[in-house]
Amino acid sequence: MKFGVVVFPGTYSDRDCGWVVTEVLGAELEYLWHKDRDLKGCDCVILPGGFSYGDHLRCGAIARFSPVVESIVNFAAHGGLVWGICNGFQVLCETGLLPGALLRNDVCEFRCQWTDLVVERDDTLFTSGLERRDVLRIPISHGEGNYFADPATLSRLEQANQVVFRYCAPDGHVVPAANPNGSIHNIAGIVNREGNVLGMMPHPERCAEPELGGTDGLRLFKSVVQSFAGVAG
Repeated sequence: MKFGVVVFPGTYSDRDCGWVVTEVLGAELEYLWHKDRDLKGCDCVILPGGFSYGDHLRCGAIARFSPVVESIVNFAAHGGLVWGICNGFQVLCETGLLPGALLRNDVCEFRCQWTDLVVERDDTLFTSGLERRDVLRIPISHGEGNYFADPATLSRLEQANQVVFRYCAPDGHVVPAANPNGSIHNIAGIVNREGNVLGMMPHPERCAEPELGGTDGLRLFKSVVQSFAGVAG
């Protein structure tokens, strides 16, 4: 399987994702420069965390117009796997590949901490190696991770079962105290209706080795590889 990791000016988690892909998973990797349109035959494209274009206008708003994103939108429309992490999630919402928006944290401060996530779906290519109601410990690092959607959009999102992760207490209960940024319905990650585009604010690439304090994030990367192998086979 071949992963592509997009690099915008201001991206800083591209090498973290690349390290997990090559050094932990042992998979093939291509870094995709924002000005290029060629996705180089990648099977899964990751839009990593960072501050694309310095987030000078609005998180992900300028990156949305990059040539590579145009190719990613077309790739997703034809069933390609697209995974947006943190700033990548913001970009996906700006493109319309995912509904809603990411607003400034309700605490009005940058949050860099470990969070607990309850798995709402285990039937996506990104979560096939998990069990529903599993609790993952994955860190966040953002100032604008407050997921918001208007009532009609939120209703459609919930009815279509597009919420994949919610912030929760260590025992798996979804409670306000576990919400680090004010996200509506404690939403931490969602997929599109087709299930091939995932956006999440927490950083799984930062907890893929024991030395980093946990390996729950690696379970997501392994799910993608194993699911793709099953589909390809």
